[in-house]
Amino acid sequence: QVQLVESGGGLVQAGGSLKLSCAASGTIFSINVMGWYRETGGYQRELVATLTSGGRINYADSVKDRFTVSRDNAKNTVYLQMNGLKAEDTAVYYCYGEVRMRSRDTAAYAYWGQGTQVTVSS
Repeated sequence: QVQLVESGGGLVQAGGSLKLSCAASGTIFSINVMGWYRETGGYQRELVATLTSGGRINYADSVKDRFTVSRDNAKNTVYLQMNGLKAEDTAVYYCYGEVRMRSRDTAAYAYWGQGTQVTVSS
């Protein structure tokens, strides 16, 4: 199996910065996509940023120019540097990965971390 473990959430004042990390472990041949989603109580989980193994990046419009996603393929780890945080960024942030467990697998399966709370005080 595969586990994704996030770290780095917490409480920060508006305008401040936080960096989230997520490490994948277990039976992993490759990870096609890694990234971050977030969820606010009562709303659907929404895309924050994703990064493919080939380097293609996708950001939500609301975080462009403030957040930066990166990954260390050798460590199966993805990061989210969040600058200029706003109260509306308050949410539970979930790490996401599309994992091929073995070289013979033709499909990649989606895995989620347990979530880490980010709270921005105004």
